[in-house]
Amino acid sequence: MNSSPVSFDNTEIAFKSLSNFELKKALFLFKVFQNEFLVKVGGSFTETALSWGLPISVFIKPTIFKHFCSGENLEESKPLFRQLAQKNIGVLLNYGVEAKETDEEYENSIQQNLKAIRLASTEKNIRAVCIKLTGFGRFALFEKLQRKETLNESEQKELDKINARFDLLCNEAIKNSVALYIDAEESWIQEPLDQMTLDRMRIYNKENAIVFNTYQLYRSDKLKDLKQDIETAKNEGFILGAKIVRGAYVEKEAKYAQEHNSTSPIHKNKEGSDADFNEALKSCMDNINQVSLCVASHNEESCLLLTQLLAEKNIPYSHPHICVSQLYGMGDHITYNMASLGINCTKYIPFGPLVDVVPYLIRRAQENGSVNGQMGRELKLLQTEKRRRGI
Repeated sequence: MNSSPVSFDNTEIAFKSLSNFELKKALFLFKVFQNEFLVKVGGSFTETALSWGLPISVFIKPTIFKHFCSGENLEESKPLFRQLAQKNIGVLLNYGVEAKETDEEYENSIQQNLKAIRLASTEKNIRAVCIKLTGFGRFALFEKLQRKETLNESEQKELDKINARFDLLCNEAIKNSVALYIDAEESWIQEPLDQMTLDRMRIYNKENAIVFNTYQLYRSDKLKDLKQDIETAKNEGFILGAKIVRGAYVEKEAKYAQEHNSTSPIHKNKEGSDADFNEALKSCMDNINQVSLCVASHNEESCLLLTQLLAEKNIPYSHPHICVSQLYGMGDHITYNMASLGINCTKYIPFGPLVDVVPYLIRRAQENGSVNGQMGRELKLLQTEKRRRGI
């Protein structure tokens, strides 16, 4: 691998925005996250306490919530968006409320996402609003669609509503010049989600990439799907919006495969996921005029590969079809060091009522805690910066 123009060991750039107090608080949080037992037990206790209405939010909001979220609503979130704008960091905004099942809840989710999309017209560094299609329709309905079973009249009306909600968001996104990123979900509902998203790209991505699909490259079949979608975009004359990630449902996928006596779609080892992710990155870069790419990764090797491919292909760092993203509260050594080159860098930031967003945060902590070495790397970098500052 050729030399890279960036080093992810530069903690001065990475943590420049953190005060000494914030740095120490981050150190404490990551020490906790390294302890899988504490994360599991603490997570269960927190969810139960919040559901019972116990007054623990006074402890959660200034710590884990503030570290990973922008606020409980958009008005509360604006100061963070503007701080990031001053540092030339974009925002991938997510209404982080999950697992809802009623029409009233779906409509509330739509309204929150419409507000987020409209905010992008005034907060110019909001690059995209990230949604889950299961936020607008029943999980069981998507399961039935994947099994290719005939829908009854009531279910067809449900599907029509989901499609109408999806189109409403797409049209609002175009009006406000912001992208709509569709998050990947579980493998046993992903096929209809992929089809619905590709259908929207055909309509809305003629001139610019408005709609993006998410490709989870820890799945052994997703590199093939991505390459096929690139060819479809080239043949049909639209821009493919592609957000590439490794994946977020390792334990859930394994459990589902075991319970259903089926084969898990996940690569048997990390090396397989890494190889497919890097090959996906290369494929997108080979077709960068046809693909608008978001590299959503905390993997340093893959991010370094991006900088090398940009140099090899003589593509400007600031190319509008390229952006990089890490979770807000993590991966600052990647985000800020890559941004220093002029690459379009973003933070994936959830917002929403604390009681609804905490389950999302706990799942993230459990996912990231299970990633080999990731939490340790964050902790080591924070410790290095603490020593550098002499505090």
